[in-house]
Amino acid sequence: MSDNRVNSISIQSQNDLISAMKQMDVIDKKSLLVFNDNNEFVNIITIGDIQRAILNDFDLKTPIQDILRQNTRLSSPEITEEEIKNTMREFRMEIMPVVDSNKKLIKVYFWEDFFATSKRLDNVNLGLPVVIMAGGFGTRMQPLTSVIPKPLIPMGNQSMLEHIIGNFQKVGCNDFFISVNYKAELIKFYFDDIKDKTYNINFFKEPKPLGTAGSLSLLKGKFNSPFFVSNCDILINDDYEAIYKYHKENKNELTIVSALKAYQIPYGTLKTTTKGVLKEITEKPELNYQINTGFYLIEPHLLDEIPENEFFHITHLMEKLLKEGRKVGAFPISEGSWLDVGQWDEYNKTASKLGFKGFD
Repeated sequence: MSDNRVNSISIQSQNDLISAMKQMDVIDKKSLLVFNDNNEFVNIITIGDIQRAILNDFDLKTPIQDILRQNTRLSSPEITEEEIKNTMREFRMEIMPVVDSNKKLIKVYFWEDFFATSKRLDNVNLGLPVVIMAGGFGTRMQPLTSVIPKPLIPMGNQSMLEHIIGNFQKVGCNDFFISVNYKAELIKFYFDDIKDKTYNINFFKEPKPLGTAGSLSLLKGKFNSPFFVSNCDILINDDYEAIYKYHKENKNELTIVSALKAYQIPYGTLKTTTKGVLKEITEKPELNYQINTGFYLIEPHLLDEIPENEFFHITHLMEKLLKEGRKVGAFPISEGSWLDVGQWDEYNKTASKLGFKGFD
């Protein structure tokens, strides 16, 4: 097909999972059309398919064809556009291939052909509380943070904190608890000055710097449901509902959202045996790691296990749970779905990706 949009979302079935994720990041889509060596349409692969494969211990170098679903929702030429539109809306489908009886691809409908892109998640209503850790000094973003606290650094016409809040509101989360310390009064004043807020915001102040989880002890008894925790210098552009379902279905006490980060070593690497005898050489290998993004889903009873008025990182809580043989999960997202603005080079990359002007 000659449609450039179709070409951009097409991938060969022999390609591996990591290459599919990278392509999704480049084109900012979560679904791809899969074709075989004869350029015949095979199936759709989504970021959800890849995430489930990773959670089931498939290697990132696994060929796409090995994880494709048997039953995929497709359309046929007999189906009307109105029926296709309704199906895409009901199942929040990013693309809908139209395939004839010979499995030939006739046409592809995109979400934006029918709807405003921003409304894909309108029918998701998680209703969970959200804690945003906004008490840090922002030393990596000085000198600006000597005057403006990091959560208020602008991204376009809004502060970073407002962008984070907006992402959660898309999935029906409207109750926010903001941990503050450094320039706390300035952050409070900024939000007090916003009229007609469509969310509830509660500030709680650390008596002193308490690490990435110590201030959570101040929320003991506040929640009866799992709650999200996010750093104030990240944006996660992924399916929050899928994160929640994974957390509940696996009965995790704590779920970390992890980004799949790829590092290319620009040299040939060597493996040797006894006395330095060369066994294997690999030219410019790529290493893949799961990185802690600073975004979590936590069961409320864990608040009782955080010491009061003590410096305590969230990694300390994870280590405690692991030592006791308790359930900590990691939900994988693509590298491009994790937008980090905690230092200037990353801030400028994120601003550019979102269509905003960065700082020179």
